[in-house]
Amino acid sequence: MSKIKKGYYYTNTHEWVKVEDGFAYIGISDYAQENLGEIVFVELPDEEMVIEAGSELGAIESVKAASDILSPITGTIVMVNDELEDNPELLNEDPYENWIVKVDMEDNSELSELLSPDEYEDICDE
Repeated sequence: MSKIKKGYYYTNTHEWVKVEDGFAYIGISDYAQENLGEIVFVELPDEEMVIEAGSELGAIESVKAASDILSPITGTIVMVNDELEDNPELLNEDPYENWIVKVDMEDNSELSELLSPDEYEDICDE
């Protein structure tokens, strides 16, 4: 069974958001990495890129499939986890510790449109 962390926000496309010190960290869920299998490549966006909720911010390739990473929120990317370029398997090892981007959120009210851990668990169980 996939891990679903409390205190995080989720999307039905299996990204998560963790808010810390006024910034949003975005990653993929444990359910996503399990279903992708061994991740072999992560396409990362550029820092200072403005992203909108629902827009593509990168892509992940695994031995099974390729998948876009969609932004759950609107804002400006202030930091990219460059470590994933050389070590994409970190997303398999701990998808919650290894965030993909750090974002300065434009509108905190967008968080209310995301899924709670319980709501996300229901989607994963379907």
